[in-house]
Amino acid sequence: MTLATLRGWSEKLIGLTILAIGTSLPELATSIAAVRKSKASMAVGNIVGSNIFNVFFVLGITSLISPVTFNPANNIDIIVNIVVHILLFAILFVGQKRTLQRWQGVLFVILYIVFLGGMFAI
Repeated sequence: MTLATLRGWSEKLIGLTILAIGTSLPELATSIAAVRKSKASMAVGNIVGSNIFNVFFVLGITSLISPVTFNPANNIDIIVNIVVHILLFAILFVGQKRTLQRWQGVLFVILYIVFLGGMFAI
């Protein structure tokens, strides 16, 4: 992280890329292994459980150690997060198949890349 800050990268950008990818790789590997074994519900449970754990437990423990202040500049990130979750909900629960197709997965990857591009631009 020190090398990234020395390059002039913001802490937000570091968190959205380097740390996020590094901490998500175990979940990604587990989810891919589960899907290959036709255990899709295990993959979804792994991802949802990881997110819930990070938000409630990790953020809770962090705030016990040192208060976490809310920065209104993060409102854009929160709004994007809510919109993407609503889109995912619509894809999975409104359609007939209730599956996430490959093209939809590609769509979410593209949305993430566009989001990162927007963070670089800010």
